[in-house]
Amino acid sequence: MIIVSNTSPLTNLAAIGQFELLRILYKEIEIAPGVWDELNAKNKQWPGRNEVAVAGWIHRHNVQNQILVAALRRDLDHGEAESITLALERQADLILLDDREARHIAQRLGLKVIGVIGTLLEAKALGAIVEIRSHLDALRQVAGFYVKESLYQTALIRANENTPEG
Repeated sequence: MIIVSNTSPLTNLAAIGQFELLRILYKEIEIAPGVWDELNAKNKQWPGRNEVAVAGWIHRHNVQNQILVAALRRDLDHGEAESITLALERQADLILLDDREARHIAQRLGLKVIGVIGTLLEAKALGAIVEIRSHLDALRQVAGFYVKESLYQTALIRANENTPEG
């Protein structure tokens, strides 16, 4: 199974201490050089940067179709454009993306997409975590990840945690 990840799922799961879920769920992940560049942007070590640097199960692959990357850059950032291009080139089974526009473009190009919230739901379904409410709260409060209230509530319903008792 080939899984490609953009920057956001890596940084946000690392920020809330759940980076290891990616290895548990997906075994191996491929990233484009643009994702690595974003993890090192502005001489800052973003959450997930050190984890990616030492994770033997995350592999960097160069992107060949620079024309497609340039076309996608009209609407997306560099990491998203390269991630989508890499997923197409590698015929990925899944791409991890959070940005709404990037997700729509990837889906229009025939890619199967999941984001950080979907990853948490999958982790719960497989028993890798026992609940998602605290992780969603941490995404909002610790990682600064924007989650619309309707999406938050939908995720809790899907996880059977739609009551305060969960």
